[in-house]
Amino acid sequence: MNEELASIGKSIVINGELSGSENLTIEGQVDGKIELRDHVLTVGSNGRIKAQVTAKSIVVLGHVAGNLTATERVDIRENGSVEGDIVAPRVAIADGSHFRGSIDMQRKEQSAATDRPLGGLKPEAKVPMPAPAANGELARV
Repeated sequence: MNEELASIGKSIVINGELSGSENLTIEGQVDGKIELRDHVLTVGSNGRIKAQVTAKSIVVLGHVAGNLTATERVDIRENGSVEGDIVAPRVAIADGSHFRGSIDMQRKEQSAATDRPLGGLKPEAKVPMPAPAANGELARV
């Protein structure tokens, strides 16, 4: 499989919107917005990102300030740093990394699961309870 891979070197500075349809590794600095909807973004150990990021998968070895949205996973590796909110079905935060923000791990199929009752029971099904007798003991049925 010939997977395309683009790289932004550590001396490169980008201000604005960055989008593409291939995997990308950033070792430089990006300020603005990054959108790689169907691909993997890797923030290298020298990478410094100040951006809203949307990608299939995001791997952080450097520093990210901004919200991350991934359709598959966000992986903050050792020495990686994220300051911002994460929305992804799977999130991994390694020992030795830094994270400040909130995490929303809602799954796509979760909304379908909440539409049907749990355990196959109908919501209106109730277990009959015996009524208490006048003396406080349960009445025999």
